[in-house]
Amino acid sequence: MIVFDLGCDNDHRFEGWFASSADFERQQKENLLSCPLCGSPHINRLLTAARLNTGRAAAPAGEHAEPAAASAAQYANFDAARMLRLITHIVDNTEDVGKAFPEEARKIHYKESPERHIRGTASPQEVNALRDEGIEIVALPVPAHLANKPH
Repeated sequence: MIVFDLGCDNDHRFEGWFASSADFERQQKENLLSCPLCGSPHINRLLTAARLNTGRAAAPAGEHAEPAAASAAQYANFDAARMLRLITHIVDNTEDVGKAFPEEARKIHYKESPERHIRGTASPQEVNALRDEGIEIVALPVPAHLANKPH
């Protein structure tokens, strides 16, 4: 996994996880990316601070070496393994409603359906419409191997 700093045409900054640079470029070219804050499909990669290799040798005997996870790429203060556990937990504890997500979210919000935790897909326009109605939703980077996991 590689983490890129991204931004939309509304100056929102966020991070995205990709299998490779080529994966990011493919998703960008196919208009598969959208801003999690406003839904804009105009996403660009931003400059990222480089990780410098200082050449620091391993800690001498008796000293504690820095844990590998602490030096790994971070996403919302989580290393990749912790983020994957969080996403897996969310997938395991939500109902996948697929493309019916906007409709189901509205039904729950307006108390036409029982309250429950759902996940699914929505276009940037649907995301904006839901937010305009006061329905709080969060975009979640679900890896492909978890995306179609039933609940």
